[in-house]
Amino acid sequence: MLLIRNGRVVDPVTGTDEVMDVLIDGAVIQRTGKGLCAPGADVIDASGMVVAPGLVDVHVHFRDPGQTWKEDIATGARAAAKGGVTTVVCMANTDPAVDNAETLAYVQKKGEATGIHVLQAAAVSKGLKGKELTDMEALADAGAAGFTDDGIPLTDEKLLLEAMRKAKELDLPISLHEEDPLLIKDPGVHQGAVAERIGYGGAPREAEDVMVARDCMLALYTGATVCIQHISSQNSVELVRLAKKLGADIHAEATPHHFTLTEEAVERYGTCARMNPPVRTEEDRMAIIGGLKDGTIDLIVTDHAPHSREEKARPLKDAPSGITGLETSLGLGIQSLVEPGYLTLMELLALMSRNPAELYRMIPGSVTEDAPADLVIFREKEKWTVEHFMSKASNSPFIGWSLPGKVCFTICAGRIVYQSTQ
Repeated sequence: MLLIRNGRVVDPVTGTDEVMDVLIDGAVIQRTGKGLCAPGADVIDASGMVVAPGLVDVHVHFRDPGQTWKEDIATGARAAAKGGVTTVVCMANTDPAVDNAETLAYVQKKGEATGIHVLQAAAVSKGLKGKELTDMEALADAGAAGFTDDGIPLTDEKLLLEAMRKAKELDLPISLHEEDPLLIKDPGVHQGAVAERIGYGGAPREAEDVMVARDCMLALYTGATVCIQHISSQNSVELVRLAKKLGADIHAEATPHHFTLTEEAVERYGTCARMNPPVRTEEDRMAIIGGLKDGTIDLIVTDHAPHSREEKARPLKDAPSGITGLETSLGLGIQSLVEPGYLTLMELLALMSRNPAELYRMIPGSVTEDAPADLVIFREKEKWTVEHFMSKASNSPFIGWSLPGKVCFTICAGRIVYQSTQ
């Protein structure tokens, strides 16, 4: 048994925000309340700490199978635990792609050996080639959490329409990477003032906007649950807002880098600020924050994208896009959204736990009796320095930053899977 004493329980499912004790027995929460006693239980004194449902990140890349020099399922899970994340959904762009039940089972089996819940999305198209649908029904029966070709946009509208209809039939979300390659000169950097200064072609807003407009309407017409991944453009935020108003079952993700950084980050951090879609202007950043405030954007994800040091050391045009994110997401959420007053801590936690769980058809975690004992315990205001990573990769523009929200304990299925040593 594990007794957590005197923590500030912040639970976006029940709306609870009060100091109390939490008693865990096995993998579930047995009781909550004040002054609980449990002789023989291990005790965590959570005085001055927040106790919340474990975070849920439904957009991560663990590179396994096929690129395990960047990350593997075990190291990715450890990075997640350090960040307070107890459930992840892995993307399907592995090598081979997760477009069949065998590869899906490989990830599921390796995930079971970690300390957290590792779910896997399946590919929409075979080999991520955008030409032929996978056997979506068989993949759903095998336990796929949803469908996505993330990393590669689906440019064939007929194929996408068929995929949306099938996803609707299976009652699973389909998540879409929105960048039209025909409109991009060079990926990873916003086509704006910075790209012009450094002589880089860049990726304009319209590459995202035209695909978001298309897919919002297809979501409306099919009734499918559609998620716009890592939204970056102010116009795309407005398109999602309109689609919701029209009645589409449309959702959108925001990443910490898109609501924290702007295009100037490329000049400061180089390839560690190269990502698809790129970070854009201050106007785009504030539009994303506005979308998070009013519910247009439903969830915060990291798009955790580990790469080796050697890969990121290449010239900007040759380096891969993406940054690691699991270990910094909570801190950036507090620093960029809560401390400036855009969101309350309760609202942030809803975006990082309840909403993503509901989108992917999970029962959202809650700090209540009989709920799974998946929790994060953190000091909201305590500063910590971004320096040592549990991930194999360290391709982050946030190295050296001092962030609030120090994770002290992560508990999954009643077991402590991460404990701060400081």
